[in-house]
Amino acid sequence: MPLSDKTIAVIMGGPGNEREVSMASGNSVSQALSDKGATVVDLCVEDRDFELKDDVDLVFNVIHGTFGEDGSLQRILNERRVPYTGAGVTSSELAFDKGLSKKCFVENGINTPAFEFVSTDDGISPSFQKPFVIKPPKEGSSVGVHIIKEEVSITEAMEDVSKYDKIILVEEFIEGKELTVGVLNGEALPVVHIQPLSGFYDMNNKYPWLGGGEGSEYFCPAELDEETTRRVQSVAIEAHRALGIEIYSRVDVILSENDIPYVLEVNTIPGMTETSLLPKAAKANGIEFGDLCQQIVQLSMQLRKK
Repeated sequence: MPLSDKTIAVIMGGPGNEREVSMASGNSVSQALSDKGATVVDLCVEDRDFELKDDVDLVFNVIHGTFGEDGSLQRILNERRVPYTGAGVTSSELAFDKGLSKKCFVENGINTPAFEFVSTDDGISPSFQKPFVIKPPKEGSSVGVHIIKEEVSITEAMEDVSKYDKIILVEEFIEGKELTVGVLNGEALPVVHIQPLSGFYDMNNKYPWLGGGEGSEYFCPAELDEETTRRVQSVAIEAHRALGIEIYSRVDVILSENDIPYVLEVNTIPGMTETSLLPKAAKANGIEFGDLCQQIVQLSMQLRKK
């Protein structure tokens, strides 16, 4: 399906903490689709108050986090009968809410770190033995994530997480390799091994150009034996399917020191610059960035015909 006769609106920005990252993704996707011959309309949005011209054939959604990844934008586009890329309303809501997605993993027998929920209103501390992780259940890019190793850091960390949500997700801390697996059209891409240069893979180490972190190194394909690679890719596909995600996603996995993969979360709108992790994995599989964007467009148009 050529793109030369298609008008595609690239929607980016959004109201959340990942706005600048979304803008970078949007600019990269816009250029790639233009290079493929599409007529591209760039739309930077804050909320539902945006206009789409009638000649738009498809919306390419690259709003990371709030509004773009939580089902809100998808619901609006469904109401307007405008096709869009990637996950739909239900799968977006499930994947974005870590509480719902982790319950879904447990119900489907998918390995995920043990967890509990703590309310900031009741003054109860987490019951896990240190170290453990606390995070807001509805944020992306490791926003508000804290690894608790000492008692004195609990109160400060909970106060920080409470800025985002009254409910805190508490997770067992799994020591191991940080991996991520892109899933495209039901198939797993090569595994990426993420190695932060300091600390853990937080917002600063993901996007050092935003927060001044030291950054991270990436190895793709990850240096894993064939059997371990197969198991990591398999659990990623299981998580993607359990949440009912359409078209593509990126699944974050911790591989424990005894080579057991644990699914942390599934990202339905992963980063989409040429150096982002999903495009990096696609390139290792012989799919250049422009071709990846084109595939996402074509698969989405087949799924959501006007």
